[in-house]
Amino acid sequence: QVQLVESGGGLVQAGGSLRLSCAASGRTFSLYAMAWFRQAPGKEREFAAGINWNSGRTYYTDSVKGRFTLSRDNAKNTVYLQMNSLKPEDTAVYYCAGSGTILGVPFSAAGYPYWGQGTQVTVSS
Repeated sequence: QVQLVESGGGLVQAGGSLRLSCAASGRTFSLYAMAWFRQAPGKEREFAAGINWNSGRTYYTDSVKGRFTLSRDNAKNTVYLQMNSLKPEDTAVYYCAGSGTILGVPFSAAGYPYWGQGTQVTVSS
């Protein structure tokens, strides 16, 4: 099993920045990909960004490209999501997810068996 613990959410004004962290513990050697999903009220959970744990290659949904940066610290088993130029539409609960698939970085939530508890990000206008 893998445990994921997120931190770093909060309230920020539009145009501001936040950095989310996700620390993995347990059977971390089984992780091939990690990602951030987000879920706004009344909406489905959507893929925001993902990273191949071995290669470091990153993937982003179009709406966050150029504003969000996903990185990893292998020694700490931690991934970071730097979010800049935040917009009110970025408001959501952000979830860290981990996958053991060797097929790459899944873009669907169904591809991730491991989830954190979620952290609220609120962007005021």
